[in-house]
Amino acid sequence: MKTIAQPPFDIVTDPPSEELLEVSRRELRETPEVREQAIKQLRDLLHNATDLNYADDDDFLLIFLRPCHFYPDSALKMMRRIADFKKNNFPLMHNLSPEDEKLSFLDHKIVNVLTNRDRKGRRILIVSCGAVWDPKAVTADKLFRMFYLVHLVAQLEPETQINGVVIVMDFEGLSLKQVRGLSPSFSKLLLTFLQEAVPLRMKEFHILKQPYIFNMVWTLFKPFIGDKLKKRLYFHGNDMKKLHKHIDPADLPKNYGGTRPALDYSSRDWYPCIEKYTEHFHRWNNYGHAAGP
Repeated sequence: MKTIAQPPFDIVTDPPSEELLEVSRRELRETPEVREQAIKQLRDLLHNATDLNYADDDDFLLIFLRPCHFYPDSALKMMRRIADFKKNNFPLMHNLSPEDEKLSFLDHKIVNVLTNRDRKGRRILIVSCGAVWDPKAVTADKLFRMFYLVHLVAQLEPETQINGVVIVMDFEGLSLKQVRGLSPSFSKLLLTFLQEAVPLRMKEFHILKQPYIFNMVWTLFKPFIGDKLKKRLYFHGNDMKKLHKHIDPADLPKNYGGTRPALDYSSRDWYPCIEKYTEHFHRWNNYGHAAGP
């Protein structure tokens, strides 16, 4: 039987409101004049970059211009990094579609997105990589592909482009089984992706409920963490009050000391939203370097 999710298990692709555009003006330099000029310049740069293949319509170019504060050169560099990442990880990402990871979304509760945004308008992604995660059923590669599909959907939301994303990693019940699933190669892949190949404003990373054995995971992750990410990375253990200094408890479920109801939905409920944008994934699969794999 097909899973049918009820609203609000969907993204919002409406044009940004005046209030949201004011945030973008303040934080990202976005004004009608800057936007128009930056789109034109990035389109020209892209046409001259014959080694790259990307769409050049206004909405698509905004995906890259907003996280780069409307500097066309920076946006082109990001597009090139994304192309490099796709080329370097070709077997993992070639022709990726929601159908490939359907069972991972439907049968496991590892990757979830809160239906609400926080007070700062940010999307909150929750990754349960402790006892909830069975690495034999959902390999590290599958886990990465789930992240990748979710990020492709998130980039279609103007509000997320402007306000950014918060990632919460919940390590409750972490054991050696999960630690073995987090290989050095996976750690490098994930952190390279997050730091170099995501066209979204990655605002904060919160590590929660990590037991002592997490130190083994941290040893794997630490060599690949750059200065920018270090400044946005927070460790809270079981102290949810520390988390609440960054995310208002009114925006969090009871699971994390919040005042919203405990989570009763998961990636199973979000999957139809992922599936709905399959055409975007298919287009994205063709973007990157113009030649080669």
